Amino acid sequence: MLSILLGVAVVIFLAIGCSPSAEKATVTPTEKPNEVTAADILGDPAYRAISYGGYRANSREGQPTVAQLKEDMLLLQAMGIKLLRTYNTHLAQASNLLVAIRELKSEDPGFEMYVMLGAWINCKGAFTANPDHSAEDAEANAAEIGRAVEMAKAYPDIVKVIAVGNEAMVKWAASYFVQPGVILKWVNHLKGLKANGELPESLWITSSDNFASWGGGGAEYHVEDLEQLLRAVDFVSLHTYPMHDTHYNPDFWGVTEAEAELPKAEQIEAAMERALEYAQQQYAQTAAYISGLGIEKPIHIGETGWATASNSFYGPGGSKATDEYKSAIYHKRMREWTDEDGISCFYFEAFDENWKDAGNPGGSENHFGLFTIDGKAKYALWDLVDAGVFKGLGRGGQPVAKTMDGDEAALLESVEVPPLMEEAPDH
Repeated sequence: MLSILLGVAVVIFLAIGCSPSAEKATVTPTEKPNEVTAADILGDPAYRAISYGGYRANSREGQPTVAQLKEDMLLLQAMGIKLLRTYNTHLAQASNLLVAIRELKSEDPGFEMYVMLGAWINCKGAFTANPDHSAEDAEANAAEIGRAVEMAKAYPDIVKVIAVGNEAMVKWAASYFVQPGVILKWVNHLKGLKANGELPESLWITSSDNFASWGGGGAEYHVEDLEQLLRAVDFVSLHTYPMHDTHYNPDFWGVTEAEAELPKAEQIEAAMERALEYAQQQYAQTAAYISGLGIEKPIHIGETGWATASNSFYGPGGSKATDEYKSAIYHKRMREWTDEDGISCFYFEAFDENWKDAGNPGGSENHFGLFTIDGKAKYALWDLVDAGVFKGLGRGGQPVAKTMDGDEAALLESVEVPPLMEEAPDH
């Protein structure tokens, strides 16, 4: 997922629910697992992680081809990415992505890329006027899990993690969320397949969800099934989005009166430092809850990111959070923190995906990528362009170039200073 707030959840996830499957590449099991396991990869900064969706249009009617996915994989490899997170096994992207990686490995023995494969989980009646959060969509969920199992069997050298659900327990996902017992059921199902040898023992199982759903938020989440789920998963995949809370919970956001006397860049740096601390606090709250139960589990970041544009809550008329400059600072700070602390961070996300809010091109959900949808490198990646790491590579026939024609002065001029903290929007 994306971390989708209640105000846009219905629009975005209706697209998920209604998108048809395209013809998928054939799943052919031809290789045995290599020695690299999830336990080796997760937490190792040599295996940089990212959230990935390869969609290049305003809908998911057309699925990315193997050739397009290979093009993207080479760009990500050049960035040092070796671990991807993707989801929705009923769409062709998932199976095509595995084929693309397999082909690249065959063409270049030095190519290395692994996948955390997400199975989408819905409640009964999801995305209708009357979702039933006390029950699951058993047929659809079983099919999602079944396809994930088959892909993990066919590509054990690539699929290293299965994630049951994407923000499937957080209660603001009002159109589709399920109770923790549903996630626990499917996690235990996958663990059973591992126990009887149908899946590799080294395959790790988790769920990808908001920090609150993992116990780092309110007491309404602190239920017995969550505790059992925490004991069952191999690690916790936690989502944290300070950018969204520059609007919804903005106590941390903005500049102080004292900072207002500083140069523009220093004011922004101070605000972004507090944004990082906000994410770290959510991580720490979750870790404290888990350890308080007497449970020891690795906690990795399944999603975090910072949009580069917004025409509503987070943009110029709102919290003034979204632009390429602030996004680059957040990306750099998150990478530094997680690398130093041995935390994998599936940064959200590799490329802009315009289908997520197709009816509102300026919506923030369309602008979380480090690359634009046509393959331009945003400010966070300009140094890599300068270093020549993308030489000979591109997207859709276009070589990688910088956004704004690489005019840093113009970019900085367009950046807005966050509001004075006393003037921050109300909750």
